[in-house]
Amino acid sequence: MQVTPEENSEAEGRLAAPADLAEAEVAAETPPHLPVLYQDEALVAIHKPSGLLVHRTGLDAGERWFAVQLLRDQLGGRHVYPVHRLDKGTSGVLVFALSSSDAAAVAGQFAAHTIGKRYLAVVRGWPPNAGTIDHPLTHETKDPQPARTRYRTLERITLPLQADRYPESRYALVEACPETGRTHQIRRHLKHLGHPIAGDTTHGVGAHNRLWRSAFGCHRMLLACTGLELAHPRSGVPLVLEAAPAESFAGAWEQARRMSLPCGTLAAIVPP
Repeated sequence: MQVTPEENSEAEGRLAAPADLAEAEVAAETPPHLPVLYQDEALVAIHKPSGLLVHRTGLDAGERWFAVQLLRDQLGGRHVYPVHRLDKGTSGVLVFALSSSDAAAVAGQFAAHTIGKRYLAVVRGWPPNAGTIDHPLTHETKDPQPARTRYRTLERITLPLQADRYPESRYALVEACPETGRTHQIRRHLKHLGHPIAGDTTHGVGAHNRLWRSAFGCHRMLLACTGLELAHPRSGVPLVLEAAPAESFAGAWEQARRMSLPCGTLAAIVPP
């Protein structure tokens, strides 16, 4: 069973944005519509826009909209159970269960690290072609916990724009597949690698975030969950959920690609 709402040409470095997801930034005036990627009697998967919290937290002062609330309203008041989370700034595939038993079954897969997760990120600099970041992470008062993220670089560009002391700025489109699920894992691992995500105001670099805002009108973190692979909680059948990056991600990357300097600065795409 496979769900592919839009043809995604990320393997060629070009990103196809979903036509029905206009702007991934959440407008404060009107509640955003959540595009449904998949729904059956047990699960519903949506394309979460950047800027939207999954549910209420102690840090949600001033927030008006939450994915749980919006999806419940879209489904006519039906209760939904989040089985994982995406950071506020991250867009992409977000799965909910429609019963507590189905939620427990899927949450168990996340806890056992048996769910395949695929993300796209735009990072500062040129990372190696591929590798694994094996770096324990702490959260609040907990001891360091094992954390692993596989990655591969899909495309590299050089912009004729100065963000820091260098007259040009290098960026790359990276696919990241976390094998564990620690808080901000991809963001912290890519920072540990020396290649923080563009637009990340917590773990990124302010000068590069400002460059993407001023040059491309990009006011979001360039991280998107583009795929999840799990076992259906009732049938056990493999379920593949996919979503192309939102226009606010894909459009910014395409603008940067067009601005990239010639003379071989566009690297060859790494084969899977």
